[in-house]
Amino acid sequence: MKKILAVLLTCLVAVSLNAQATVGNPDPNSIGIDTAQQKLQTVTVDKFESEGFWSTFISPDEGVASGRLFKGSPAGKADEPKPEERYTGIDPQLADTQVYGARVDFFRRGYNTIYILPQRPLPIEGITKTISVWVAGRNYSHELKIMVRDFFNNYFELSMGKLNFQGWKKLSVAIPPQNPDGTNGIIQRNYHYNSHMGLKIVGFKIETDPMESYGTYYTYFDDLRAVTDLFAEDSRDTDDMADGW
Repeated sequence: MKKILAVLLTCLVAVSLNAQATVGNPDPNSIGIDTAQQKLQTVTVDKFESEGFWSTFISPDEGVASGRLFKGSPAGKADEPKPEERYTGIDPQLADTQVYGARVDFFRRGYNTIYILPQRPLPIEGITKTISVWVAGRNYSHELKIMVRDFFNNYFELSMGKLNFQGWKKLSVAIPPQNPDGTNGIIQRNYHYNSHMGLKIVGFKIETDPMESYGTYYTYFDDLRAVTDLFAEDSRDTDDMADGW
């Protein structure tokens, strides 16, 4: 009897340990495979090559802002895989030789806000997973945020991190998944409207550290990209009608 109890106890312990290993340490490569199909692709959102497309703003009570294109490029981009551009309408032959520079002359210290805005919102096809951009932050403790609007045009700000580093650095942010009910959070898709999905990038926002918001501040941007799930875009029926008429 004691031997039987010992064998049963050993089996229960083994099952318990196996369950803990399965539940507590899931394989990240298998997450989502059973419930959804994905086609993740890195896409170019903007190369910062079009003159007059980006502008820099600050409250006239806080300082004077300006921005322009400069010749140059982060050396680290050479190690990155070539992004997909056919979903964004960007000409693949467009030269990638410039960066956008923003300059702000502060009037005084304070919690100032700098905006770097495109002439129109930049749409991202599919379901966006991450957004990245190369930034030269000039080693200031200011915080960079990206401003987006979701499927229902709701406005959100996502922090990309501090700008307290030298030279160029690639900053990225993950887009939080929407709630299962489809009505809360950053909503990128609604089951009623499968022909329209995704995010729109409204621009960048820099919240300055009051101890370092004095004098003249420079920052530079290049190569705005996103990792997006394009499964629904590629799987859509070619004979399906487009809503919105």
